[in-house]
Amino acid sequence: MAETKSAATAQGKSSNNIISLIAPVVCLLAGYLIWRFVLGAASNFTVGAENGGLFPEREGPKTALSKMYLGGIIVPILIGTLLTMLTFVVERFLTISKASGTGSNADFVRKVQYHLANKNVDAAIAECDKQKGSVGNVMKAGLHRYKAMMNDNQLTTDQKVMAIQKEVEEATSLELPMLEKNLVFLSTIASIATLLGLLGTVLGMIRSFSALGEDSGGGAAAAKLSVGISEALYNTALGIGTSAFAIMFYNIFTTKIDGITYGIDESGFTLTQSFASLYK
Repeated sequence: MAETKSAATAQGKSSNNIISLIAPVVCLLAGYLIWRFVLGAASNFTVGAENGGLFPEREGPKTALSKMYLGGIIVPILIGTLLTMLTFVVERFLTISKASGTGSNADFVRKVQYHLANKNVDAAIAECDKQKGSVGNVMKAGLHRYKAMMNDNQLTTDQKVMAIQKEVEEATSLELPMLEKNLVFLSTIASIATLLGLLGTVLGMIRSFSALGEDSGGGAAAAKLSVGISEALYNTALGIGTSAFAIMFYNIFTTKIDGITYGIDESGFTLTQSFASLYK
């Protein structure tokens, strides 16, 4: 049983590692495609429609979104970063929702305590099957060892309690890493998205002031400068927005994981205390 669980866990970790490696690359590529062929479509501009290539020059944007294209080469990176954040938000939401199981963890633990008080371990295991979450998985692993220790006449009560506690700790070590995995992407994006946005804005303003220095058109040059700065600020807006959402979802997920971790700790305490009091 332990070998089967280990193999399944290893397979799940391998699958998640592949997703972690591929998703950012795919999202960055998608960010470029959106920037180049959606925001930068020739029909969205009045000048430069005949130009193609990887980074075609465009002027005279017709829509507000097409103005974002003129923000520069950092814009597709920011779009890719936003898509990466959304990808891992969905992935973590599905994983943590599954790990949370059904119903309240507190109610689940109380039901298990009731069955253990009546020495009905099979009913407690059935409750774990109904819970279908990380707390239920850890509790179920501990209950199987709990049941085995009930019929063991060679170990002392303290040794049996230690055996149950060890089983709970091993089951916990399999569950918690899967809950925390990929959160590093959200925390990293929360840190770098704003910096990327500021970098794009600075590059855009350098380009705008450089064009101003080459143009001696007076009022027309000032107007062109203001437009250039406006386009550059799309980088800042996109970077700050991405960072804000990454921070928000990171905090939501860590709070949910803390709740699951508390439920796992409570389940382990329940098993050891119940066995110590009932089978002295």
